[in-house]
Amino acid sequence: NKSLVSYSNSVKQIVYYGAGCHNTELGDIVRKALQLIFPNAKITVDHDMIGSAHATCENKPGIACILGTGSNSCYFDGTAIYEEVPALAYILGDEGSGSFYGKRLLADFLYKRLPASIYETLKNDYNLNKDKILQNTYFEKNANVYLASFAKVLHQHKNEKYVQNIVAFGMHTFLDIHVKCYKNYQEVPVHFVGSIAFHFRDILKNECSKLNIKLGNIVQKPIEKLAVHHSKS
Repeated sequence: NKSLVSYSNSVKQIVYYGAGCHNTELGDIVRKALQLIFPNAKITVDHDMIGSAHATCENKPGIACILGTGSNSCYFDGTAIYEEVPALAYILGDEGSGSFYGKRLLADFLYKRLPASIYETLKNDYNLNKDKILQNTYFEKNANVYLASFAKVLHQHKNEKYVQNIVAFGMHTFLDIHVKCYKNYQEVPVHFVGSIAFHFRDILKNECSKLNIKLGNIVQKPIEKLAVHHSKS
């Protein structure tokens, strides 16, 4: 298609932020793929945490966090980011994320420890059973995305005490590990991007208040904020 070729050739700059892209080898894979499609563009590939900081901190010092499918945090000094503890992904870490809650929800479904309303939603709307859950979590690709997809069930039943309790627990655990690790965590605003932070912002606000954390910006999708940031740079 000539119009598509003409468009791809006309693009002059692309900035891509992605999980794991701080790793040079992984970043190069993304960069080379984009360069094939946009041969005349200057392409920058960087860590998703840098994108989160640019989208929320407004060039001022602060702590930027991700609470979406996965979770992570960094300290932003106004120019560069620093990480105190690593993100361990969905098997060992991702506290407070969609995958974190999905694991808990599916385990409680199999253990029959859910409120009746949530149990019926999972059984009837998702046709879940033990074999289906184990197949998708242990043998299929992108198990983290599968687990995180059930976060919408929590949002659907957000008035249930069960949901409020596990979301609060996940938020508190995230703050305890990934925010309190920074010595000045009570002195600078703590910002968040991601659907979990956005849809459960009332619980997040409450957990931050308990720890004297100054809750800053909460951005569900950072793309618009990043577009504004890069238009000024």
